[in-house]
Amino acid sequence: MAPMSTPLRHDLTYDAPLAEVAAMLADPAFREAVCDAQHALSRTVTITGTTESGSVAVDYAQAANGVPSFAKKLVGERIEIAQREQWSGNHAALEITIPGKPGEMKGTITLTESGGTTVQRVAADIRVNMPLVGGKAERVIEEILLKALRKENQVGREWLAR
Repeated sequence: MAPMSTPLRHDLTYDAPLAEVAAMLADPAFREAVCDAQHALSRTVTITGTTESGSVAVDYAQAANGVPSFAKKLVGERIEIAQREQWSGNHAALEITIPGKPGEMKGTITLTESGGTTVQRVAADIRVNMPLVGGKAERVIEEILLKALRKENQVGREWLAR
């Protein structure tokens, strides 16, 4: 039986043209502002190129506050997160891993513009290869990632409004 996964689908909407959103996503200062807003304990942001052709690497750690006890046993007090985006033509392959832990999220990010509004669509599958608790752990990770995406959207809206 193939391992199951939990789908994550989330749209981040910005009242700005695609070019401005793309520039923001390729700006290390924006990615660091998002880490700060998420209360990251540590962070390293490395960006090469643009969303037309480039890569984004964000490594950060978060306190495991609010994580259910069964999951905290798996991750500890700190959750290390490695986010990788490989961009080509305003479309990215997305991979998020928790180094040393049995979980990953793979998917895509797509930027589309309509009437001056840009949507950043995140579509991915979360997989935790652990018997019995894998599905529960995937849902915990989904909640953490949705919260992170909502925070990124809030930071992005404020960033673009400046």
